[in-house]
Amino acid sequence: MSHYQLAQLNIAKMKFAIDHPQMSDFVARLDDINALADAGPGFVWRLQTDDGDATGIDYFGTDALVNMSVWKDIESLHGYVYRSAHTEVMALRKQWFERMIESYSVLWWIAEGHTPSLDEASERLECLRELGPSARAFTFKQTFAPQ
Repeated sequence: MSHYQLAQLNIAKMKFAIDHPQMSDFVARLDDINALADAGPGFVWRLQTDDGDATGIDYFGTDALVNMSVWKDIESLHGYVYRSAHTEVMALRKQWFERMIESYSVLWWIAEGHTPSLDEASERLECLRELGPSARAFTFKQTFAPQ
């Protein structure tokens, strides 16, 4: 039995403010996509405000949406991201979000029961951007086992 869980962060730069009519289709899908994650096999936790999502968190800027969650393992998160209704939203992301040149998503292992902070997540993202994938900060394309 592993004593580690997988943390993930991804950020997206919005083309429009969250309350702009161009974002309405994304906003309309948000509750369903969050509920899908919450009920997903291996889901542990996700960052959210009292509103039930993280759209009000501007840690990475007022034009950025942040998504941070914890999963039992890589397979659980991968299943949610790439083999669920989440893929429908990903296919439409160009309508709502800017194309980002630098890394915008990072994975890392945490001790079971630990809740990652945005400071921790930001540090992991910067580590990935500066050094590339490592056991400290990695991506689906190049994963590492917990140490």
